[in-house]
Amino acid sequence: MKPLTNNPILKTFLVLLILIMNTGISSAQESKKRLPIIDVHVHAMKANPNFASEMCPWFLKDMPGSGPNQEAPSFINTNCVAPLKPAKSDKEMQEAILRANKELNITMVVSGDADVIHKWHSAAPNHIIPSLGISNPEQMTVAAFKDSLSNGFYKVMGEVAPQYQGMSPSDMSLDAYFGVAEELGIPVGIHMGTGGNGMANISSPKYRASLGQPFLLEDMLARHPKLKIWVMHAGYPMVDQMIALMGANAYVYVDLAGFIWSYPLEEIHAYLKRLVQAGFAKRILYGTDLMVWPELLETSIGVIENANYLSEEQKRDILFNNAVRFLNLDASKFE
Repeated sequence: MKPLTNNPILKTFLVLLILIMNTGISSAQESKKRLPIIDVHVHAMKANPNFASEMCPWFLKDMPGSGPNQEAPSFINTNCVAPLKPAKSDKEMQEAILRANKELNITMVVSGDADVIHKWHSAAPNHIIPSLGISNPEQMTVAAFKDSLSNGFYKVMGEVAPQYQGMSPSDMSLDAYFGVAEELGIPVGIHMGTGGNGMANISSPKYRASLGQPFLLEDMLARHPKLKIWVMHAGYPMVDQMIALMGANAYVYVDLAGFIWSYPLEEIHAYLKRLVQAGFAKRILYGTDLMVWPELLETSIGVIENANYLSEEQKRDILFNNAVRFLNLDASKFE
């Protein structure tokens, strides 16, 4: 009796079967779409050669030391196996953003340069959520601010960063702007916490660490009880104040931006775990503070996806569900 594999009809059948199976597997893999992610903290910036250097993530694990009569320290660390490469041009950065929108299925809340925001939004209107930031009243009148938010293009107010102006977020010079956001139902992102590089006194002389205390938001929130805010950088490192503020205010969320890729990884997880242990996993938003290093997206997503103290539900909440709720989005449009 001849072996079955020598039977030409059977051999043809087996080849066809393998082709069909492989095609089915390939089709299934292609049709499997990445689960959606919302990054609530992205900066639109024009290319700057002086800022476009390689960088290692978690670079602040060894903060530089210096003195007033010495050369200013460089906080950008490149002493790692694979430093992140910056986009060298506006075109390269936009291409990276569009690629992330498609391949990583990321929708981004974007603030910064208005021209860049409009270009990104025109290229990917379903993945770019424009945000309008203001940090002092000299930037824009209240009337102009209201007009800008009322025309429908800008969906978010942020990044608001009075800390770099030497101001409290409850400074009355900003109060009318928060009133406009409350009136229009616009969510607000406010910078709170660390300057992020161990040398803010050199790079931002008006900056005061004490003005990053989450408790400084209380008076403003009391004046605007229906305002929804998220505290950018999760108020790091003042976790006790952050937990107390969230416990006292139902519409306060936090994002993980900036410190999720700059501080030591152990410190990041300790801070995030504390917020989750305190019961606020439903109010934590994924954010990068993305500037010119596109690979920060994969780097920071990995921090969440590999956190073994988070359940799968908590990971999806942080990466997507919480932002949908906070930003009043329609989850079905992401399917």
